[in-house]
Amino acid sequence: MKHILFAVLLPLVAALPAQAANVVKTYSYFTVGGTTLDQIEAQLSKNGPHVKTTGHRHPGATRMAFTTRLGFAENASSCRITSAVVTVKANVILPRWKRPRGADAGVRLFWDTLSADIKRHEESHIVIARNYGRELEQALLAIGRQRDCDAARARAKVVSDTILAKHDRAQVQFDRVEGINFESRLLRLLNYRIERIESARKAR
Repeated sequence: MKHILFAVLLPLVAALPAQAANVVKTYSYFTVGGTTLDQIEAQLSKNGPHVKTTGHRHPGATRMAFTTRLGFAENASSCRITSAVVTVKANVILPRWKRPRGADAGVRLFWDTLSADIKRHEESHIVIARNYGRELEQALLAIGRQRDCDAARARAKVVSDTILAKHDRAQVQFDRVEGINFESRLLRLLNYRIERIESARKAR
């Protein structure tokens, strides 16, 4: 019985701007100026990354690409996938405030709270991608024997397209929920930080 093991790379790019089996993260930053909340908001809208899926600029974004490495075993009558490793490459784009001297304490507190929430949001996108990457690996390994390796590759593409479409929908739904809860979440985070500051002062 002839037994051949080889690998092929299938580039799979996600449609949306955060683990599969492997995640490679990089960070990029854009500068935000301003001394008031209105000025900072205007800077975020002006300088934030443009997201094609929404057509707007955002205070943060994560650009991701999925790459799948497949191993195959082939004999005279069939071919099967023996290994599947999915890697998510994620570039997280975050704001960095060029804080002026003497910036108002309330503005500083708001920025610290907002920027932390933006980072949490983008990292959550990567967690979603990681989970779907793991699901993709498992689905590829479950394909079973095909008549030849071309058929196995074709089936792998169908499976990959299906799961990545699910991934894209999950990312959109996450953004939708986060957007609805943004104001209440930020207010809750601000109150929590204020309470911690007050507690620390009383403890001195």
